[in-house]
Amino acid sequence: MQTVLVIEDETDLAELIAFHLEQEGYRPVVCADGVSGLQEARHQKPDLILLDLMLPGMMGTEVCRLLKGSEETRRIPVIMLTAKGEEIDRVVGFEMGADDYVVKPFSTRELMLRVRAVLRRGGDQGETEKALIIGELAIDTERHTVTVAGEPVVLTSTEYKLLINLAQRLGRVQSREVLLQSVWGYNYFGDTRTVDTHVTRLRTKLGSAGDLIKTVRGFGYKMELP
Repeated sequence: MQTVLVIEDETDLAELIAFHLEQEGYRPVVCADGVSGLQEARHQKPDLILLDLMLPGMMGTEVCRLLKGSEETRRIPVIMLTAKGEEIDRVVGFEMGADDYVVKPFSTRELMLRVRAVLRRGGDQGETEKALIIGELAIDTERHTVTVAGEPVVLTSTEYKLLINLAQRLGRVQSREVLLQSVWGYNYFGDTRTVDTHVTRLRTKLGSAGDLIKTVRGFGYKMELP
């Protein structure tokens, strides 16, 4: 049974989410503030974290930053839950390492679909070639490690999945819509800016190897050797 940590200070909403998680066969653990949520994440090592942005004690963005900055917890996928729907808030969430973003009010059905999609793509990460070498970029899919010119690169689970997707289709152009379906595992109803934000972040983390990812204007992205 997979464990989902819910860090949410609205008691009614947290209980509703926990109920539906149980109905879907998951084991929910609920925390009502950022500090206890961070401690529980480090203790439980859950399979997924549902993290509210506005929390007492410690903001959700800070919780996410600390989780993604630790070798111990950085591979745990995070879905941010927030009442804020402006693009800048999504970007901040992704910059902190969030894997997905759900704006309140949301339907529990939509949330459960996203939970399943994130957990599924996390489990699929090892189903690739054992090693991918593209120029100075090296991806060890057994150990889930990425290096550029021998230096390790720390990626979130979504960034890693996006990189694998592009690397396995070297030289092939992929539309933003296809990337959404392949990497995120569901339709984003036209919100392709999610892909752009993650590609920008991935390029930055890859440093000199970021130039391997090419933008095909008006369509999408591809990875190719210079």
